[in-house]
Amino acid sequence: MNDVLEATSPATSLSGPATCVTKVELRVSCKALLDRDTLNKSDPCVILMVQNDGQWIELDRTEVIKSNLHPVFGKVFSLDYYFEEVQKLRFEVYDIHGTHSIGTRDDDFLGGVECTLGQIVAQKKMVKPLLLKYGKYAGKSTMTVHAEEISGNNGYVELSFCAKKLDDKDLFSKSDPFMEIYRINDDETEQLVYRTEVIKNNLNPVWEPFKVSLISLCSCDEERKLKCLVWDHDSRGKHDFIGEFYATFREMQKISGGNKVSWDCVNPKYKQKKRNYKNSGVVILTDLKLHRVYSFLDYIMGGCQIHFTVAIDFTASNGDPRNSCSLHYINPYQPNEYLKALIAVGEICQDYDSDKRFSALGFGARIPPNYEVRISVCISVLPFLFFWIQGVVEAYQNCLPKIQLYGPTNVAPIINRLAKVAAGDGNIKDASRYHILLILTDGVVTDMADTREAIVRASYQPLSIIIVGVGNADFTDMQILDGDDGVLRSPKGEPVLRDIVQFVPFRDFKTASPAALAKCVLAEVPSQVVEYFSHKAISPMCPMRDLPTPILSPVATTPTE
Repeated sequence: MNDVLEATSPATSLSGPATCVTKVELRVSCKALLDRDTLNKSDPCVILMVQNDGQWIELDRTEVIKSNLHPVFGKVFSLDYYFEEVQKLRFEVYDIHGTHSIGTRDDDFLGGVECTLGQIVAQKKMVKPLLLKYGKYAGKSTMTVHAEEISGNNGYVELSFCAKKLDDKDLFSKSDPFMEIYRINDDETEQLVYRTEVIKNNLNPVWEPFKVSLISLCSCDEERKLKCLVWDHDSRGKHDFIGEFYATFREMQKISGGNKVSWDCVNPKYKQKKRNYKNSGVVILTDLKLHRVYSFLDYIMGGCQIHFTVAIDFTASNGDPRNSCSLHYINPYQPNEYLKALIAVGEICQDYDSDKRFSALGFGARIPPNYEVRISVCISVLPFLFFWIQGVVEAYQNCLPKIQLYGPTNVAPIINRLAKVAAGDGNIKDASRYHILLILTDGVVTDMADTREAIVRASYQPLSIIIVGVGNADFTDMQILDGDDGVLRSPKGEPVLRDIVQFVPFRDFKTASPAALAKCVLAEVPSQVVEYFSHKAISPMCPMRDLPTPILSPVATTPTE
């Protein structure tokens, strides 16, 4: 684990139907951990767990820090924060012996902390003692968790560093350098922002570029001091100090004008003792890219229209619509499941479409006058587009007596048709529109291979797909399309570019309010919209919010990649 010092921070969310209010970054450190090793100190790692339906599930974990009882972890936990929910968290610290595995023995467990995300956010800096099993204190061990809010209009910076002529701290080889960046807080405390990877046997290292939010780096204060330390890595955890320097984000931005930005890496002890001492090497900033992170509302408020299309299953397995047992039976006193799902989702989507015109398709029916089977047809002899969601409801009710329910349950043609519409002529390069396809079906699709292929192709277009399973069929195989249990792949093994499918069995919401169903099926849409336009490097047409002016003025910005 010599090189497990790199700090990465993939965005991880606590699942839930509520709308995310904000994101929170958590940084973890420990003090006075128990020493479980005989010959040297423990090699700690922290696992973050979340409680879901009474069960603790691992959400993420830090890197392993070798031989250290006072570790400051570089890994950043990023979580969605919901004010209206109690989000229970558990941090567990383990002494790691293997490369990746977490020990199950009691002597591997160094202690844990339980709390809620709300508690951490309220305190901003939470310090708690580590507890072993049965509530026993783990000696004097403590854990500190720092929380920082990451707002929707936040940005991040991508930095690239190298160094020249660093001091050689090794006797028979060259130094193995890595660098740490600390932010100096208002109370003069130091907060680790990032720790680079280790470059083996090299006095002129070139570290990998890394990304960090501006709030994490400097609290969006370009004059805030940053303390940078360079070390020679030691596998036993006893790293040799090479030197340090102080910088600010304002100084770093000078690189945008083509200027060389570098700092003397100074060892204060050498500077005091050696008259002609200049430095222990030079650290150079070779590249700086400032990125803008747009939110869903940035795109919506910038003019992006959400186009809504519904596709309804008219296969024979639904039952004769004239029979009260049919899933398509029109009860004058209560809407059927198809209508409930259609109205719940459609009433929300219509708020984001300025012209209130909706597309409606049916599949699996035989159509008069010749009663030929159509893969996908307009659900009415009326125009393809209907005004407001109520227009779709009326068209659905009017077409039922005129068609013959048949089969098969093929949805790939529907997805391919909408993906082609979403793609337009291929020249659309603005954030003017995004499509949502709602598929209502009573059974497992019969063209599963073609559907997987169609979803993979559609993941490259501005399109999200919601599938609601109506009735009491076994929808187990439909979970494959959702992608929550693993990346969806085409029959040839090609993965989706984005996770664009959300599947929900309607029976899970029979006794719930329509709003509960809508929240669940639409929960992933905002992130899917942002992910698509970010991948295409497309900014909102009229951005409504900007980063603080002093941060942006010297550098051009681009959306997240």
